[in-house]
Amino acid sequence: MTNATSNPTRPLEPQKRAIVVGASSGIGAALTHELVRQGYTVAALARRESLLQELCQRVNTAVTPAKILPYTHNVTDYDEIPGLFQTVVRDLGGLDLIVYVAGTQPNVALDEYDFAKDRAMMEVNLLGAIAWLNQAAQRFERAGSGHIVGISSIAGDRGRVGAPVYNTSKAGLNTYLEALRNRLTRHGVTVTTVKPGFVDTVLLENAPKTFWVISPEQAAAAIFQAIRRQKQTIYLPARWGLVGLIIRHIPSFIFRRMKF
Repeated sequence: MTNATSNPTRPLEPQKRAIVVGASSGIGAALTHELVRQGYTVAALARRESLLQELCQRVNTAVTPAKILPYTHNVTDYDEIPGLFQTVVRDLGGLDLIVYVAGTQPNVALDEYDFAKDRAMMEVNLLGAIAWLNQAAQRFERAGSGHIVGISSIAGDRGRVGAPVYNTSKAGLNTYLEALRNRLTRHGVTVTTVKPGFVDTVLLENAPKTFWVISPEQAAAAIFQAIRRQKQTIYLPARWGLVGLIIRHIPSFIFRRMKF
């Protein structure tokens, strides 16, 4: 694949390179577009090839040379990730940033205990993140620089009645990212945890009630600012941080009676 890291409009400025895992729609697509707008060359990975190609065509036609390099990939194909990571980094000509956006949240009824759905959420939301971000962590630690971003959720702050395993997958991701941060900060690597509330994506189809809904573009702009400022943890929008603080401190005997 052609290396696309040069920028003829700013030839002397170092061109940053990013991987976005889960780039075909929603926050991933919007963030890929935002990173290109900010001068990054982006390796966009996603399972749905048609949507990925549409994104690349839409963005690449507006810039020269092409700034998005597409790769069709299912994050549950864990064995192929080490080799694919090396291929992508080689095609990019290096790596400065990786963002794990891939996620799934099937509809789960209050009286439903479906292991197939539960396993899919754990595999995509957590294990896929670990498989990809471990690769980046090892590279960045050796390099003494780099930035890792994981898109989690406000849902990971407590165990709610409506989505036990989705909550678990995001709570696990939060803890994993915190541990990476504690391990890698001393090596010059930044790790950012992003906790969105309701974003206008396909995942809202299974939300019984929504409020403070933001667009994927709004989320992408806020995430980029967090990357630029090297934030550790952000909520989207920011007022969810206060909600999260309150939720985390509600006593268990009260929280278990709540219906959300």
